[in-house]
Amino acid sequence: MRTRTFVLSFFVHSAMIGMAMVVRIFATTEMPDPPISTKFVMAATAETPEVQPPPQRPEQSAAPTVNQNVVPLIAPDTIAPEVPHDVPDTVFNGPGLIGSPSGDSLIPVDIGPAPPQRAATPPPPPQPPVRPGGNIRPPQKIHNVAPTYPPLAQAARVSGVVMLDALIGEDGSVRDVKVMRSVPLLDAAAIEAVRQWRFTPTLLNGLPVQVIMTVTVTFNLN
Repeated sequence: MRTRTFVLSFFVHSAMIGMAMVVRIFATTEMPDPPISTKFVMAATAETPEVQPPPQRPEQSAAPTVNQNVVPLIAPDTIAPEVPHDVPDTVFNGPGLIGSPSGDSLIPVDIGPAPPQRAATPPPPPQPPVRPGGNIRPPQKIHNVAPTYPPLAQAARVSGVVMLDALIGEDGSVRDVKVMRSVPLLDAAAIEAVRQWRFTPTLLNGLPVQVIMTVTVTFNLN
């Protein structure tokens, strides 16, 4: 029973499919066009405005320029009087005054910058100290101060001669003292005494100069 039903159903379906194919083949009606999702529209072109040329200005006839510095070829009939120029009331930088044309006032006039002033000549350098000898005579001592014998040197029975270089100024005063030959316990007393000495000024070409002279101070216990 089931086999018959299956065979009958198979033939029925096959017949229906075949009829559908035959009807499709012999059909004369055309298939409808498929729907179109995109639609093209032509945009209208904008009209370009016509460019108008700029208005032309009327040409102006240029007046001929007259050069006032050119010598005229034709002598004029009359000569125009000169126009007086007003003197500006201006203060100039430079000093100077001149009289006005009317003679009743003074007008400042710039006479240029003042000439540069020359720098003052520096004084000549001082004459270095000289030593007596030749044409330079040694100064003479006019004020003497005897040295004070140091008590320590007396107790130690120390004696001797201290040799010093004394710098004597233009006025004859002793400005500096330097020990050349030393006696340790007697140097200070010798320097103190020599600083109080005074000498005559030393002249070189008629002018007083500083002089360096070697002096000696003797210390004797007797």
